[in-house]
Amino acid sequence: MSIQIFILSNLMEGNTYPYQLKKKLADFQSLDLNHSISESKLYYNFESLKKQGLIALEQVLHEDNRPDKQMFTITEKGRAAFPDKIYYVFENAKNIGDMVVGLANLKYVDPNKVLIILEKQLAKHMAHWEAIISFDREKYMVGEIEGLRGLLGDFTEDLHQHTTTYLNRIIQYVKEYNN
Repeated sequence: MSIQIFILSNLMEGNTYPYQLKKKLADFQSLDLNHSISESKLYYNFESLKKQGLIALEQVLHEDNRPDKQMFTITEKGRAAFPDKIYYVFENAKNIGDMVVGLANLKYVDPNKVLIILEKQLAKHMAHWEAIISFDREKYMVGEIEGLRGLLGDFTEDLHQHTTTYLNRIIQYVKEYNN
C-alpha cells in the first residue's frame, strides 16, 4: 500500500514515469526506507493502479537509443481515492514506521479524521498493554523458560513505552499540522 501512496503522491504533483520514481526511491536507500521495494514491485504497483483506474498512461516519450518512457497521470478517480488509501495506512499500521508515508501526505487528507484514527490506535495499544500486564506469567513461564521472564518482560515494556511515546508524538504532530 505505501508504494501506491508514494506513486499517487508524486502523480498529484505532476506526471511522471516509473524510472523517475525509481531514482527518487534510491535517494531514500541510505535511510533504509525502501528496503522492500524492488524495481519489479514498483512497476507492478504502477500496473495495479492503472488496472484500478487510479492512474492512466498519458503519453509515451520516444528518445533515440533509449527505451521508451511511459508517462503516467493520476485520474479523477485516483484523486478521489487517494485520501482513503492514506486513511487505510493509518488504520492498519502495525507499527510507527508504517505511518510515515501517511504522515508525509497529510496535505491530502482531513487531519481531524487522522487524529480520530490515531487516537483509536493509541486506545487499542493501551488496551493491548493492559491485557499483557494482567497476564499470569508465573503460571506459564516455568522450568527452563522461567529465566526468560525478565528479558521478555523488559522487552515488552520497552516496546510499549516506545510505541506509546511515538503515537503521542505523532498525534501532537498532526494537531500542530492542523493549526
